[in-house]
Amino acid sequence: MSDSKPSRSDSNTSLPRRELLAYAAAFGPAFLAANGLTAADAPGAKPRVDAGKKYAMKKSINLWAFPYPQEMTLMDCLRLAHDAGFDAVEINFDLESDVSIKASEQDLQQIGRQARDIGIEISGLCSFLFWPYSLTSNDPERRRLGREYAARMIDAAAALGTDNLLVVPGAVYIPWAPEPEPVPNDVCWERASEAIHSVLPRAKQVGVSLNMENIFANAFLMSPEEMNRFVDSFESDAVGIHFDTGNIMQFQFPEHWIRQCGRRIRNVHLKEYSKAAGTHFTLEAFRPLLDGTTNWPAVLEAFESIGYEGYLTFEYFHPFPHWPEALIYQTSDSLDRMLGRK
Repeated sequence: MSDSKPSRSDSNTSLPRRELLAYAAAFGPAFLAANGLTAADAPGAKPRVDAGKKYAMKKSINLWAFPYPQEMTLMDCLRLAHDAGFDAVEINFDLESDVSIKASEQDLQQIGRQARDIGIEISGLCSFLFWPYSLTSNDPERRRLGREYAARMIDAAAALGTDNLLVVPGAVYIPWAPEPEPVPNDVCWERASEAIHSVLPRAKQVGVSLNMENIFANAFLMSPEEMNRFVDSFESDAVGIHFDTGNIMQFQFPEHWIRQCGRRIRNVHLKEYSKAAGTHFTLEAFRPLLDGTTNWPAVLEAFESIGYEGYLTFEYFHPFPHWPEALIYQTSDSLDRMLGRK
């Protein structure tokens, strides 16, 4: 009688292939492997990434990841980001906060100086206002306000000391705030073009790049070819792309877009996404960094292939309700490992 223990591969033979694949689909192949259960063709298994690969891109985080302004001041957020090891913070422009239509040029210049004194840059300016005041809305008053706010954002970006403004150029349809009638695609293109042309001279004057963001929920500029054609139509270095990795993950793959958009990409949202959400639209599909289905090695290689060395800004809409600083430190650590700093 042999007292040798059965190998893991021997113990697997009692489970049929179909059952193993079902477990892999539910729990993931890595979890199964850790428990001695593997399927030879289980989906999703990937080789370990070379930890020695280093990238020149810079670490940034959007202010939405912080409990601001409910629990932290803007300066608290900037100090926390610096202490966690970020190179920059992306700030959001709104109607009420420190960076808003109520802030004077002097107020914004002071914020920029304070950030740099802390030791952190401002990677760009972002705003949710492009949704309720869409540049392509069927409501003329909303379109007018959208252009007015866009012009204010350009000046705010310049005052803060950043040359990047994220622009949502328009929407055929907005799932969370649908208009009575969707905007036809050709009308959306025409209105978006008119709006960008109206503020482009000011952007050129103050040295701010208007960076069009790719969105998956607005049914506008849904392919890299469309995005490139829209950006190129302005024939200006002051119009580029703000590329968001997570915004196309529901149906597409960021590594494909990056190579096709190339040097038009001026700024980046490094947003995690899980395709496990399927085709249902939900903000819960956006995950903490590395807790999704993005092929990050392929994405980083694509950025390197186009010569991108700018900011990678983590964007997340749900600050942790307890110990919110943990999300900031976890994200910084993830970025360090992705960029080969650890």
